[in-house]
Amino acid sequence: MAEASDTPWVLISVLFSTHPLDEKLALALHRVALDLHERDDSAGAIDHQLAHGVVRNTRSEAVLGSLAGPVFEADLETERGKALVRFLLTRQGLELARSLGELSRAPARPAQHLH
Repeated sequence: MAEASDTPWVLISVLFSTHPLDEKLALALHRVALDLHERDDSAGAIDHQLAHGVVRNTRSEAVLGSLAGPVFEADLETERGKALVRFLLTRQGLELARSLGELSRAPARPAQHLH
């Protein structure tokens, strides 16, 4: 069975980043965003090796080609300075998290799509 940590780029799609992301940081962002999505919360802290900051739930959704999902923003302090990352949790990643028991079966709230 696949684990969420085996497929980081299925889990999130980076819309914008002022610094390159490695897989471990992408997974850390995913975990915080997944928790925010599950609890329908607005912000959470990230403390990952050389990156620290806040992840915010924008409470919006985006579609990028065949990828769609809720959008999050992270303000980070890194060894390279301040970084801003905008990303979405993919629907495929959310379904994988549900199948692995990392999310409740039902979405936290009805989806609101941006056009």
